[in-house]
Amino acid sequence: MSNLEAIHEFEFTNHALIEMSRRQISKKDAKAVLANPEQTEMVRDGRAVYQSRLEMDEPPKTYLLRVFVDIDPRPPYVVTVYRTSKIEKYWR
Repeated sequence: MSNLEAIHEFEFTNHALIEMSRRQISKKDAKAVLANPEQTEMVRDGRAVYQSRLEMDEPPKTYLLRVFVDIDPRPPYVVTVYRTSKIEKYWR
């Protein structure tokens, strides 16, 4: 895993907003992962994934929230966001 800096200023792409709505993921949760990621990784030149484990749903269940960011533009922009229960698959 990389040691990328936390991201506090960024923009969401329209695609990210649509997918977040469809997946019932809040902007607040995505912002929390970007501001304080448990892990980061470069997935290709200029694109990184920031991820953290979060309690979501009722009853609460632990998910891995993964936020994909194009980091080269200023401000960076969030490309997509998803959650998965398969934490061990992506945890490094």
